[in-house]
Amino acid sequence: MTAIRHLSLGHACVDVYQGAVAALVPYFVAERAYTYAAASGVVLAASLLSSVVQPLFGALTDRWAMPWLLPLSALTAGAGAALSGVTDSYALTLAAVAVSGVGVAAYHPEAARAARAAAGGSHAAMGWFALGGNLGFAAAPLLVMAVVGLGGLGAAPLLIVPALAAAVRAAGRRSVSGPVSAGAGRDDWRSFLRLSGAIVCRSVVFVGLSAFVSLYVRERTGGGEMAGTVALCVLYAGGAVGTVAGGRLADRYGRLAVVRWSYVLTVLAVAGLVLVPGPLVHAFVALTSAGLYVPFSLHVTLGQDCLPRRVGTASGVTLGLTVSVGGLAAPALGALADATSLRTALLPLVALPAVGRLLLCGLREPGAEDQTVAAGSVSSSTE
Repeated sequence: MTAIRHLSLGHACVDVYQGAVAALVPYFVAERAYTYAAASGVVLAASLLSSVVQPLFGALTDRWAMPWLLPLSALTAGAGAALSGVTDSYALTLAAVAVSGVGVAAYHPEAARAARAAAGGSHAAMGWFALGGNLGFAAAPLLVMAVVGLGGLGAAPLLIVPALAAAVRAAGRRSVSGPVSAGAGRDDWRSFLRLSGAIVCRSVVFVGLSAFVSLYVRERTGGGEMAGTVALCVLYAGGAVGTVAGGRLADRYGRLAVVRWSYVLTVLAVAGLVLVPGPLVHAFVALTSAGLYVPFSLHVTLGQDCLPRRVGTASGVTLGLTVSVGGLAAPALGALADATSLRTALLPLVALPAVGRLLLCGLREPGAEDQTVAAGSVSSSTE
């Protein structure tokens, strides 16, 4: 568990920057008068390049162990976020958050590959690794509020501090990232693609809410900046409970059962968040967070087991590409919000978890088919 704890702490420091981009959006709107569409473009910039390069890094880690990538990618993620606040140029802001996204993309496949080796097949241990990322997400709004809320966007260079901590820790723990042999069994690309489609649906909901839930709750409750920050913290912090619970529930009830029920919960929770009036919005944000995060680490291990010979690639897709693709929908949501209202723009997010649940129908536990075939062969040979 020592190795998992170290990897989890590094994961937390890096995933601060995934959450920081969304947390910076209200400040870009306030200080630079960005429209909803322009603000969502910042989220897209952080996601677009990241979504493309993360599977590439995953494929590279399938061939070579690259422990040096962990400190380098952490520093890249932090530097991009830090630079996003020091220029008034929209183009340079997009470039800075894109660099941050590349750093995050480079970190995850190698870290997930190392975590799988350290976890020894335990869903609960992988849950602790994923928990680190969730805590980083949850800390991001508080970090941004403490730095940018008090010092303005000009204080954004201070956001690099978690990256420095992650780089120092990763540089001192290179032995954590030893080589992982290809697993036995065949790669099931059909199941992997269905799983990836479901994760994309989850991603669009998560990224859309990350970008706009703070502004939406401010608008709905009239609570000002604090109410919006609290809502974003609740969305992220729920992952601390949800991810660990997901691993424990999967050890007891099975991964697919837990993942499927979490998608059902997400449909109901997002509907309540968007449609139920009044202060109950924070309660539905919490339920939405649980529904989104319970399957998070299970997505990763399911993907890795679907592609046992390409663990790095599976990690890059499930932790990176499918998650980052959610950012591609952010500009469409922003444009719809500008044309109608923020509430109207969030309504499509109710249907997406239902689509994800449909994609999971008929999906079998990875390896089950091979085990069935093997059992049938043994039975035939003994007759």
